Amino acid sequence: MAGQSVPRGVSWTVHTISHPTTDPVRRHVRVRGQVQGVGFRPFVYRLATDLGLTGWVRNDAAGVEIEVQGEPLRVARFVERMRCEAPGPACIDTVIDRAGTADPSSRQFKIEPSRRGGPTGGATPDSCVCIRCLGELFDSSNRRYRYAFVNCTHCGPRYTISAALPYDRPRTSMAGFRMCSACSLEYRLPADRRFHAQPNACPDCGPRLWLCDSSGTTLPAPDVIAEAFERIAAGHVLALKGLGGFHLVCDARNAGAVARLRDAKQREAKPFAVMFANVESIAPFAQTGEAERALLESPERPIVLLNKTAECDTRLQRIAPGMAWLGAMLPYTPLHYLLFHEAAGRPSGLDWLREPQPLVLVMTSANPGGEPLVTGNDEALARLAGIADAFVLHDRDILVRCDDSVARVISEHDFPPVHAESQDGDGVRGASALMPLPASPLTAEESSAKYPIQFFRRARGYVPRAIKLARSGPSVLACGGWLKNTVCLTRGDEAFVSQHIGDLDNAASCEALEQAAHHLMKLLEIEPQIVAHDLHPDFFSTRFAAGFSEQHSLPIRGVQHHHAHVAAVMAEHALSRPVLGLALDGVGLGWDGGIWGGELLRVDARGAARLGHLRELPLPGGDRAAREPWRMAAAALHLLGRADEIERRFPVPAAPHVRQMLAQGLHTPLTSSAGRWFDAAAGLLGVADRSAFEAQAAMLLETLAQRAPPTRPLADGYTIGMDGTLDLLPLLRRIAAMGDPAAGAALFHATLSAALTQWVARASAHTGLTDVALAGGCFANELVSGHLRTALAKLGLNVYEARQLPPNDGGLCLGQAWVTLLEAA
Repeated sequence: MAGQSVPRGVSWTVHTISHPTTDPVRRHVRVRGQVQGVGFRPFVYRLATDLGLTGWVRNDAAGVEIEVQGEPLRVARFVERMRCEAPGPACIDTVIDRAGTADPSSRQFKIEPSRRGGPTGGATPDSCVCIRCLGELFDSSNRRYRYAFVNCTHCGPRYTISAALPYDRPRTSMAGFRMCSACSLEYRLPADRRFHAQPNACPDCGPRLWLCDSSGTTLPAPDVIAEAFERIAAGHVLALKGLGGFHLVCDARNAGAVARLRDAKQREAKPFAVMFANVESIAPFAQTGEAERALLESPERPIVLLNKTAECDTRLQRIAPGMAWLGAMLPYTPLHYLLFHEAAGRPSGLDWLREPQPLVLVMTSANPGGEPLVTGNDEALARLAGIADAFVLHDRDILVRCDDSVARVISEHDFPPVHAESQDGDGVRGASALMPLPASPLTAEESSAKYPIQFFRRARGYVPRAIKLARSGPSVLACGGWLKNTVCLTRGDEAFVSQHIGDLDNAASCEALEQAAHHLMKLLEIEPQIVAHDLHPDFFSTRFAAGFSEQHSLPIRGVQHHHAHVAAVMAEHALSRPVLGLALDGVGLGWDGGIWGGELLRVDARGAARLGHLRELPLPGGDRAAREPWRMAAAALHLLGRADEIERRFPVPAAPHVRQMLAQGLHTPLTSSAGRWFDAAAGLLGVADRSAFEAQAAMLLETLAQRAPPTRPLADGYTIGMDGTLDLLPLLRRIAAMGDPAAGAALFHATLSAALTQWVARASAHTGLTDVALAGGCFANELVSGHLRTALAKLGLNVYEARQLPPNDGGLCLGQAWVTLLEAA
C-alpha cells in the first residue's frame, strides 16, 4: 500500500506486471515466516475474493503456498496488499512471487488442505486477546459474554497448548473439547475470523473455571470471577491459572497482602510485577512515553520496566523496594480482563478500558523456592499450599511452561542511554488495530526500528519465534549455562531459543531443561547433529549435553562462557567479520580454568582470543562472596592495605575470619568478574551487605546513581596495563572514603564507564577493529550500557548489543550454537 515500506531484514522477490493486457495471469506465491496458526489463510482467502481472483492457498512444510489468478493489475495489487495488510500475529520473512500458467478452469478461490512432509514451518507464540474478542467478552448480548476462554485466529494461546506440529486441534490441549454446532460452523467457514482457530470454544463446549480453597475443596461459587475479585479485595492471595503457568495474585495497594505474600513465598526483596487495566492507570506509579505504551500494548504483552514516580513506593509499598523501576504489564488473557471488569462494576462495551482504573494487581510467577513455574492443577494445590488462600483453576491443560517476558525500552537520552540503531527481530511490535486502546500510528516494523528494546527474560509472546542466522549448517542443540538457563536448537539458517527455564540449582529446574529441549525437538521436528555446552563441567546443562551426546552418538563441543556471550550478539546481528567483544558478567569459567567475568576479547569465525581483563579480586569464601557484597568490600580493603578496617566497617561474626583468609590467601580464589567489582563498591558504600537475589547489590547501586546529580568520572580512578589489565582499585580507594552512598554510586558508574570506553578504544587502535559487541549480564545496567553506546559511537566505533535475546545468560545458548555452526562450516 502507498506509504508503507518494506521492513528491514525482509526480502521480497516481486515481479511487476508491466504490460497493459487484461488477459488473466497466474502467479505462484510462496510466503515464509510466522504465517501458520495466525489466520493467514483466511486473510488470503478474503483478500483474493474481494479482488475477484481465483486460485488456492494452503499451508505446507515451509510456510504458506498460494496460486492466484486474474487480471494482471488485480493480481499485482493482491501481492502488495498481502504483504502490507497481513494479520497482526503474522510475521512475514520472505515473499517469493513467480509466474505461473493460467488455468482456464479456475473459477473460485479455495483453501486447500495442508500439505506436509519434511521440516515444518514452526510454531507460533501466544498472543494477547484481541479487540474483537474483547468486544464479545463485554457484550451482554453475545454468547461469549464474560467467557474466560474467548479467542480467534488473531489472538490467544498457541505455543503453550501445542503438543506437536502441524498445529491442529487434536495436537493441542483442546483435543478433549468437542466443539458445539455454533463453534464448529465458525471453525469451518473461511470467511469467519475463527476459521481453523484451534482453541475455539464457548461456554457450551469449552473449558470452564472453578474455585478451590487451599485444601483443594471446590468452593460454591456461582460466579467464579466475582468471588475471586471479592477475595482479592479482602486481602487474600490467589493462585490464578494463566496462559503459560500460574500467577500468585493480590491487591498491590494492600500492603498487608503484599507482606503476607512475601513472607509466604520467602521473597524478601525481589521486585514483584504488577498488572494495570491500561496505560492510563499507570500514570500515578510510573512514567510511560510513546515507546513504553507501544511495548506495553504490543501483542506480546511483556512485563515492561518503567521508571517510578516519586509517589510509587508510598502507593505500592514493598512492590519493588529500593529499585528505580517498576515492572508493569497489561492484561493479556480474557481472565485477566474479567478481574478488572469486575472491579469496574461490569460496564458494557470497551470505553471503560480507555479510562484510568484503580485496581492494581500483583501478578508474580508461581514458582516457590526458585523452582520452575507451576502449570498443573494438582501441582498447584501441592506446591502452592501455604502461599495461596484460594485457587482459580480451569481444565485446559498447559502443555508448555512459559513465564512472562521482561523487557525495557532503550532510552533516547545520552546518559542514560541514547537511541540505538534499528534492529529487526523481537523488537517492539507496535500496538495494532487489534489492541483495546488507541493504536500506535506506526506499523509493527516501524515501531520495532524506532523503539529497540532490551530483554531481561524472553519467554511468553516471543518464544518460539526464530532468530534468522547469516548461514545454514547442521542442526545444533546448545544447552546454555547455569543461571537463567535457556536452550537453543538450530535448523538451517534459523535458531530457536527456548523460553526462560531458570537457574539450575534444583532438581525441578534441571528436569525443566530436559523437558524444554525435548519439546522443542518434537514440536519443530528437529534432530540435532551436534551438541554444544558451557566449559564448566559441573553445570547440569553440561552434564545433560554430555549424556545426550553419548545417547545419540553425536559430536559435542564446549564453548567458553564469554566467547559465547559475544558470539550471541554476533549471531543476531549477522556479523562474520572480527569484532572486539566486551563481556561483563558475574562468573564464567575461563580457558585457563580461572573465574572470569570482565573480559576484552577478539572474536571471529575461527574463535576467540583474550586481549585483556579486569584486575582480579580475591573471593573470600568462594561463591559465598557473590551473595555477601561485604566480603568483596573486605577484599578491596585488603588490596588497599586497609585490612584493619574490615571488622570496624563490617561488625559481623565472620569478619575476623574473612580478614584472616585474605591475609593467608586461603579459600580466596581470584576472579576478574565485573559483577564482583559492583559488589565491592556496594559493600564499601554500605548499599548492601548481603544480596537477597542475584545482582541485587548492583541494581541498588544503579538506582542510587540514577537519582544522584550528574557526576564527572575520576580522572585517576583506573589504570590500563601493558598486558591489557584494567585496574579499578584507585576508584575503590576513593569510594571507600566517601560518606554519601548516592554520590559514591554515581562516581563509580561514571568512572567505570569512562574506563571501559578508554579500554575498548585502546584495543581498537591496537587491533584496527571498529566493531564492538557488548555482552553479558552487566549490560543490563542502563547507565553503563548507555554511556558506552554513546561514547564508543562518538569515537567512530560500531556498537552492537543483544536485542532479540537478553544480554545475560539467557542468550548464552545462541552464542554456543553460533560458534559451533561456524566451526562446522
